[in-house]
Amino acid sequence: MTDQHVPAAEPTVGEWGEGTVLSEILTALGGSNALIGPGDDAAVIAAPDGRVVATTDTLVHGPDFRLAWTSGYDLGWKAAAVNLADVAAMGARPTALLVALAMPDETRVSFVTDIARGLRDACDTLAPGCAVEGGDLTVSATLTIAVTALGSLDGTHPVTRGGAQPGDVVAVCGDLGSAGRGLALLFERFRDAAGRPIPVDEATLTSEQRDELRAQLRPAPPVTAGVVAARAGATAMMDVSDGLVLDARRMAAASGVTIAVSTSSLGTDPSSALSGGEDHALLATFAGDVDLPEGFRAIGRVIPRSGEAVLVDDAPFDERGGWDPYRDWDATAG
Repeated sequence: MTDQHVPAAEPTVGEWGEGTVLSEILTALGGSNALIGPGDDAAVIAAPDGRVVATTDTLVHGPDFRLAWTSGYDLGWKAAAVNLADVAAMGARPTALLVALAMPDETRVSFVTDIARGLRDACDTLAPGCAVEGGDLTVSATLTIAVTALGSLDGTHPVTRGGAQPGDVVAVCGDLGSAGRGLALLFERFRDAAGRPIPVDEATLTSEQRDELRAQLRPAPPVTAGVVAARAGATAMMDVSDGLVLDARRMAAASGVTIAVSTSSLGTDPSSALSGGEDHALLATFAGDVDLPEGFRAIGRVIPRSGEAVLVDDAPFDERGGWDPYRDWDATAG
């Protein structure tokens, strides 16, 4: 999944300059769906609904990805996927991405065009009709990609975190736990004696481990399910990016309720499902008399607010769980 062996003769962005690199990126991105797409001072994107859903997320080398483990293609794909999931969590259809890329001048041009191809393929696969419609290039000592995603509600009401009501069913669409296990695998198996990341040797992995690694490096959130859930009457919804318990606490706080989760609904590894981050599944609540839309499965219920925001098997969850970059990022950990 990583492209570590780059011929020294390949050009760098510093050698080519902004204009030529941008031309390569636009070629790799393919066509535009905007009224006015990339190449002008700003894009013009249709908003027939009259409302625009907007979100942004930044991936920084170190806390968010490691070049020893991540290819340009995987980085582009993941940068698109995490933003598409946030638009979907509002019950909206993604329509456009704006991408800002800051990189050292020794970055290989081929790595940058691989990022562009990853962005394009993630949009085509996860949110057909969405495309990269603009962005920015600049130089930085730390490779950073920041993506802004836009979406359309297409006449529906936005689904927020704050609408869950006692009596609602708590449901999830998408995988829980695999991305966290994939990250743990990277830290356990692919670091040197000093703790520095080393390239992944996929030949040493089982098929299940390769799937978990892909879930971490190239997530595939159920983006189209967001609109389906909104139209089915979801009362609250959010993207599970930082772990089920941590994100369920956020939904419970916004809604003024307690969310009770049953581990019997979380598969054979409930610990990873509860605490692992970066799954980008959709967590939603529905009125108890509503049939869950296809792809969603019940994992608990909403009850009146008690002393705990989240209960697991009717008991407080004592583990920290989830990912907080200010709490958990350790620059010395490789």
